[in-house]
Amino acid sequence: MLNGQKLFNRRRARVRTSIRKVAAGRPRLSVHRTNQHIYAQVIDDAQGVTVAAASTLDTDLRKGLKIGSNAEAAAQVGKLIADRAKSAGVDTVVFDRGGFLFHGRVKALADAAREAGLNF
Repeated sequence: MLNGQKLFNRRRARVRTSIRKVAAGRPRLSVHRTNQHIYAQVIDDAQGVTVAAASTLDTDLRKGLKIGSNAEAAAQVGKLIADRAKSAGVDTVVFDRGGFLFHGRVKALADAAREAGLNF
């Protein structure tokens, strides 16, 4: 029987495979969620370089947040990652949710990034 971690890894591999098929050279917006924080990176897989990164651990965000593990904090990270990606010259990305389901904090981050001008 498969435990939760193995199921998560299978889901993550399945999502990553489908992203590679549709990426067409676009960088990917990768999201990682823990119980206390949320992290986002814009990664250029062709060059193997992280273009932009943001998380609830950033000092400018941490001051304004009461807690780093809610949808409001995820929305702030989404806005910040979109601003940083646009300043680095990236307007269009592919969203990589990893093994996480697209709801709650992951969806809040994606919606905020879209509203801030990132296309995916």
